[in-house]
Amino acid sequence: MKNSGIGGQALMEGVMMRNGGTYACSVRKPNGEIAQIVEPYKNIGGSDRLRKIPFLRGPLIFLDSMKLGMKTLTWSASFFEEEEEAAEKKTEPAEGKAEESKAQEEKKASAGEVAVMGASVLFALVLAVGLFVILPTVLVKLLRKVISSSFGISLLEGLIRMVIFVGYLAIISRIPDIRRVFMYHGAEHKCINCIEHGLPLTVENAKKSTRFHKRCGTSFILFSLLVSIFVGIFLPKEPLLLRIGTKLLALPVILSLSYEFIRLAGSSNNPIIGAMSKPGLWLQRLTTREPDESMLEVGIASTEAVFDWETWQRENFSDRPCPDYADR
Repeated sequence: MKNSGIGGQALMEGVMMRNGGTYACSVRKPNGEIAQIVEPYKNIGGSDRLRKIPFLRGPLIFLDSMKLGMKTLTWSASFFEEEEEAAEKKTEPAEGKAEESKAQEEKKASAGEVAVMGASVLFALVLAVGLFVILPTVLVKLLRKVISSSFGISLLEGLIRMVIFVGYLAIISRIPDIRRVFMYHGAEHKCINCIEHGLPLTVENAKKSTRFHKRCGTSFILFSLLVSIFVGIFLPKEPLLLRIGTKLLALPVILSLSYEFIRLAGSSNNPIIGAMSKPGLWLQRLTTREPDESMLEVGIASTEAVFDWETWQRENFSDRPCPDYADR
């Protein structure tokens, strides 16, 4: 398997793919058509220099992913909000008023999308900090008299984070709408795996490709939780607020180490790296589902909009495909 550098994200009834400074979103509309946008993406801070420096690029790329992810999720959700609004309307306004109303609605929608995206990112950050930093630390504080070693405290905090994370995924995976998002997540992975194993990007080839990928965000989060156990050993145990504060300050270090591992894992066939990647691949059984053919078509549409996979395969493979499905 070779690393194409392309990455993506599942959307509501769609897939986003990003390659370098361009991203594409494709969504299956309620009427069955595929809507698509292809746009350039400007990184946070504008410069790409820091994103080329190992151990500095991780936090920046993480923030970029969150920003772009919320933006594209909001865009995909808008199609289904429009459908609901249209169903609620009983009468149509006069033609002149309709055009004026439409212009006003578009202006409001643009401002509203920015507000929603900002609020969503803030809420996600607060929720993540509360669940994965503050709550485990507070719970372990109650057991501080029983556990005195720094390693024991850090290990217990890490185990609690793991339980919360896996439990959260297990619960939301049962929600029908989230399950469909996870199916599109599987479609995203299958398209990338199809390319990176040297196969032509068709529905048939994508269908038989694995839905698990080493560079998945699920694996990144899981490895971040594991790294946090090691980092937590060196942080102060008391007082509680100081430990929570130092954990927040240590997040860039955790993200940096995790990103470098995921980046390495995505292009390495080393058996040790492969073994370390296994827990993340196992966890993807919760965050990905087998997609249907219509979902794969959406994934292919986004992939081909930003990535010339035929040229890339000619440059990276000889005259034969590389059907390696060891992670299937």
